[in-house]
Amino acid sequence: MADTPASPSASNQPPGLDRKAVMSVLASASAEDLETVYASLGTPPAFEMVRQPETGLVMVRGRMGGTGSPFNLGEVTVTRCVVRLESGEAGSSYCLGRHKQKALQAAVIDALWQRPDDRERIETEIVAPLAEIRTKADEDLKAETAATKVDFFTMVRGDN
Repeated sequence: MADTPASPSASNQPPGLDRKAVMSVLASASAEDLETVYASLGTPPAFEMVRQPETGLVMVRGRMGGTGSPFNLGEVTVTRCVVRLESGEAGSSYCLGRHKQKALQAAVIDALWQRPDDRERIETEIVAPLAEIRTKADEDLKAETAATKVDFFTMVRGDN
């Protein structure tokens, strides 16, 4: 009995970044940063729109302390897009906000990442710089938060 991979893409995917990680970096990037790195690709490949960039609402759920019962927190605006390259790869994207151009560019990058010939280039020229920007922003926020931290302590009186 032959072993079969869990998904069709699992067998031809080299170790390293997985699609979920790539899509996460693309979704969390700012529209300006994504546009900058997208421009570095040069002429975009030919593609067809499977689903035009469209904006809608998604219900966000939360949990108190991360472990409590889930509750509806509210709705957020999300833009999604799906494209198909001439070579057959379908790329999709979801991003917070009303950035239709960002959703389109992220979908094209996702489709390009799925092509074995373009994967390394996308990871080094697009994903790595965007991930670095995200890491730097996270570090800056942590440093800013740490600077405002107040340590409370109790002094014990010496009642003899």
